[in-house]
Amino acid sequence: MKFRTHLLLAAATLALPMSSAFAANGCTAPNSDFDQVYCYSKLYMQADADLNKVYGDLRKKLDKDGQGKLKTTELAWIKQRNGKCAENRGTEILVNLDCTVDETTKRTNWLSDRLRECTAAACKNEKIQ
Repeated sequence: MKFRTHLLLAAATLALPMSSAFAANGCTAPNSDFDQVYCYSKLYMQADADLNKVYGDLRKKLDKDGQGKLKTTELAWIKQRNGKCAENRGTEILVNLDCTVDETTKRTNWLSDRLRECTAAACKNEKIQ
């Protein structure tokens, strides 16, 4: 079965004041819906790169058990994010990029908090979720 991918941006998403985030990604004045999709895609790619960097830094600080727990919880988080921000409709996959960027940024912040705890004191595997 061949899937076509469509990007869904809710009208409320387009109305959000994202000019500073767009500007930071070279999208100072999106002129069309396609420009908006392009700019949100760039925002997501940067958010995903930030998440992967923090995840890798945290992973290095954890012991083997903590690393296993981090991987398990990260896979569960990805599934949760995808369920919240994407929808399969037959042969179409709709992705709300605003939701995806927001959820990824929240996860990065949470991982950053755990990394700060590990750096300042000691890593606590029980805090990995």
